[in-house]
Amino acid sequence: MNAITAFSTHAAGRAFDTLAKDYDRVFTRSLIGRSQRDAVWDEITRTFKPGDRILELNCGTGEDALFLSRLGMSILACDVSRDMIAVAKRRQSDEAPHSDARFEVLPTENLCDLDPSQHFDGVLSNFAGLNCLDDLAEFARQLAGLVKPGGCALLCLCSRFCFWEVAWFLMHGKPSTAFRRCRGIATAELNGVSVRVHYPTVRTIRAAMRPWFVLRSCKGIGVSVPPSYVEHWAQRHRSALHLMCSVDRVISRWPWLRVLGDHVLLSMERTQA
Repeated sequence: MNAITAFSTHAAGRAFDTLAKDYDRVFTRSLIGRSQRDAVWDEITRTFKPGDRILELNCGTGEDALFLSRLGMSILACDVSRDMIAVAKRRQSDEAPHSDARFEVLPTENLCDLDPSQHFDGVLSNFAGLNCLDDLAEFARQLAGLVKPGGCALLCLCSRFCFWEVAWFLMHGKPSTAFRRCRGIATAELNGVSVRVHYPTVRTIRAAMRPWFVLRSCKGIGVSVPPSYVEHWAQRHRSALHLMCSVDRVISRWPWLRVLGDHVLLSMERTQA
């Protein structure tokens, strides 16, 4: 890991440490957060099966890991943030003390530190953790050594263009914020910590993951459902949000529309390479 990548990793860890205490209240249990996560969980239940060994990256406070364990899977859940992992372990102790989930502090850039004899049936990375990576090709190379051929990687990243975001910030007179993703890279300020965020296109991700992973399907997450910073609007318009969730279930796989959401969920298969 070079010096620039190391700095970025440390910044991401510090940034998400500052969010850990309130993350579940602000996002996990929010109306929008729940709506977007349910769309991802629908894909999880279609993809993974009981008995699978799953590697989760950027696991945050453990919401997805605990869900996977309730479905009968074994999970190694990793995150760069020590405070996020601490919250996840507390939640496991309180909510699912017998779950087959193990939480570990590990930057995604350091997958090579995992025991190479471990082989996982699948991989999950939810809600934009991979947008903080500077080198997706190196990530794919390291990940390939941990996933069985034929295994599936469900990767959920922020999209390059979010229709809701553009419309929202243009309505509020903030054109530079409205189109911040379109530049492909931006700097996010999280509680005073600057983090470099990449917004790769599906084509870019697909190319970076070759030859170890091939794209099997693509689904928009939050095409009609707005981004989480519109939560105050969603609280006042619950019926509208419910309708938007119904619309997303219909259009989230449509070409063109599926890449205009807040996130895009890619299902990628480990090849024999």
